[in-house]
Formats: sequence, C-alpha cells, structure tokens
Amino acid sequence: MPVPIPRQRAIPAAESGQAQQAASPRGGSAQESAQDTSPAGRTPDTAGNTTDKVENHTAHTNLTLLLIEDDPAGSPIVPDMLDQAGKPIRVRTARNLTEAGRLLTDDVHCILLDLALPAPGHGDSEDELAVLRHVLELAPRHAVLALTASGDAERGAEAVRVGAQDYLFRDELDGRLLSRAIRYAVERKRSESAERRLAEGRLRAQENRRLERGLLPTPLLEGSSLRFAARYRPGRSRALLGGDFYDVVRTPDGTVHAMIGDVCGHGPDEAALGVELRIAWRALTLAGLCGDQLLGTLQQVLEHERSDDEIFATLCMVDIAPDGRRAALCLAGHPSPLLARPGKPARLLPYDNNGPALGLLPGARWPRTQVELGAEWSLMLYTDGLIEGHIGRGRERLGQEGMTEMVRRQFAEGLRGEQLLRAAVNEVRDLNGGELTDDVAVLLLDRVP
Repeated sequence: MPVPIPRQRAIPAAESGQAQQAASPRGGSAQESAQDTSPAGRTPDTAGNTTDKVENHTAHTNLTLLLIEDDPAGSPIVPDMLDQAGKPIRVRTARNLTEAGRLLTDDVHCILLDLALPAPGHGDSEDELAVLRHVLELAPRHAVLALTASGDAERGAEAVRVGAQDYLFRDELDGRLLSRAIRYAVERKRSESAERRLAEGRLRAQENRRLERGLLPTPLLEGSSLRFAARYRPGRSRALLGGDFYDVVRTPDGTVHAMIGDVCGHGPDEAALGVELRIAWRALTLAGLCGDQLLGTLQQVLEHERSDDEIFATLCMVDIAPDGRRAALCLAGHPSPLLARPGKPARLLPYDNNGPALGLLPGARWPRTQVELGAEWSLMLYTDGLIEGHIGRGRERLGQEGMTEMVRRQFAEGLRGEQLLRAAVNEVRDLNGGELTDDVAVLLLDRVP
C-alpha cells in the first residue's frame, strides 16, 4: 500500500487574520488564501490523492512575504509572484499589527505594509507614518515595503526616509513589479544590516584598541640615566594586548626595577590577568617589596584572579642598583635575560637558581642572584615567544642559543635601542616564515656612561 505524501502545515485563517468563510482573491476559501500561496492549481500525487501545487514548491521557496493590509481577503492587491529563480514567493496575510506580530517568524523575508492601516494606540494621530514606525520597531531585521495610494509619492518618499526599503503605489501593482521590489528590498536590507554590523565592529575594535593601549605600561624612569626601549607583538589576531606583560619603575632610592612576564595561554582572559599582575607588581614594588615577598604576593594575586587552577605565569625580575653597575636577578620559570657589553660577546645571565613559575607550588621560594653589569651595557628581557619561533620549514626552533647569536651579530653591527629590538623581532618572524603565533614582548635597558 503506498505511503501518503505528508502535507505541510498551512497557516490557518485564525492565524492569518481572515474569517473562516471569507472569499479569497481567487475564489477559494479564506484558509487557502492565508496559506503560503503560489500559482493556483492542484495536482494528483502518486497515491491518487490531490495536493496543492504550493505544497510541492514550499520546500524550495526562497522568499516569504508578509502582507499587512486591513482587508487582504477582499483586496486582490497581491498577484502571483515568482522569485529570481522562477520559484513562487509565498504570501502570508494579516489584517492588523497584532496578527502580523503572530505571523512574523524568522522565515519571513519582507513585509508589505499598507500605510493607511491605523497604528495601535495612535487613533487619529497626525503622524501619517505611525503604523510604519510601529512595524519598524516590531521587525527591525526585516525588509519593509510601504504601500500607498497612487500619486502619493511624497508620503512614500517620507516612508523610505523613516526606514522602509522602498514604496509602491497600490493601483499600479503587478506580479513582475512586486517580485522585483521584494527582491530589491530584501537585498537592500541585507546590505544595510551588513554595513551596520561592519560599522559596529569597527567601533568595538577602536574601543578595544583604545582600552588595550591604555593598559600598556608607561615606564617610570624619571631621574635615571638608563635608556629604555620595548617591542610588543600579541599573538592574537587584531589584538594589541596579549598574555605577556612588562614594566619598569624607579624607586626613590635610585634603584631601577624591571620586570617581564608571560601568562600561559593567548586569549583575552590571559591578557586581562597579565595586566592585573603588572599593576600589582608596580604597586608592590613602589611599596618597597622585593624578592620572595613580592613574588609570593604576586602568586596570591594570580591564584585569586585566574579562571582555572592550571593557569600559571612565568616572570623575570631585575633590580638594578643606583650606580647602575650591579643587579639582583629573580627568575620564576622564565628565560634568563641577555647581557651585551662592548668588546665582549653577548651572553645569558646565570639561570641556575631559577625558581618555579607563579601559581605552580604553594609556599615556593625564588632565590636572588647578584650579577655584575659593568660600566656600559645593554640588558634585554624577553618572553619565550621570541625564542620559540621555527627556523625555516622544519620543526627546529630558534631557542636561546640562536637568539643569543642573532643579537650578538646585530649588536656587533652597531644596532642599539629601538633599532636592535625591531631588527630582532623582524628577523625572528622571517626565520619563522610568517607571523609568530605566540605573544612576544621584549624590553631593553641601556647604560651608557
């Protein structure tokens, strides 16, 4: 026994706003006119039953029109229409805005609104476009065509100014004109929506850039003879701030404190945590804390602020004596700084006493190592994004040795300050064969007698 072909649900007359026995524009029942309509006619199915042609086309129909008109059952203003592909445009009808709200589903692409329809709560309002304003509030994402009396072009133009995509004269409608107007209105609405989203995205991006730029540090080195330079390149696309962070401050006793750190991960949460740690470090440093006491307090901040117990941060901290010839080094799971001096090859500072990263071990200790800097020197602090880039197409990475040799050569070529950092970051990117996926932060302190 053949299986009957299932019929799609028609919109009942109660939903469409028509009375059960009212005549349709083509002489059918009101229930038929309230359905999604197509060229009239019925065809037998394989089981010998009779089905409407509209049901055979509904699954392939591209556009649906919602007609809002005070007497759609008795006013044959909407002729049969085909979309650009030759498929029937479905029509739903509503006699008032209450019924329109019930029929306004996501599959409706365009609204054809009779401007003569009264708006709820406006009565004899002098606002001739009150009904249009109401519909635009009701359906902000839908294309709207305004329907007005023939010759009333001024009212139609005003409707477009208020927000409709186009206007049509009631007495001049035909299937071809209306089909084209619907397609035009839908595409224009899509274009307007895309332009609005693009503009909103640009505004958000500008606001984010202003916010992130304001979160980058301003070194406090007033009164110091040291020169400062920094380069920062977040790994996140279209971002100005990543999980790397750094800062430099000079305390009243003349000591210059420099720090660079890296929160594991690359998202906005890690970037926010990096900012919190940097601000906490500056406050604690200016309050006179150093060494274990400072790093232990930073670890508490990280443990309270992180979103996951597995998140940690590495840190390198250097305290340069007021005479600029000596420094104390603390490493918390971070790569050791690079020291370059005239007449001597660049080298890494000692890292044998490297303590654990912040957030890994409760009650951890971080030894301080005293280092001699000399009379003239350049000290480079960096995050692992600078040394973990690949060399060519293979799996080999630059590493600390490769970075040391690179900076040693660039230093011998006379590069200093901003030029040295720019050349270093650009060469690492070129060796990697493209942009680095990890955040990169590098800062350079120079002492020139």
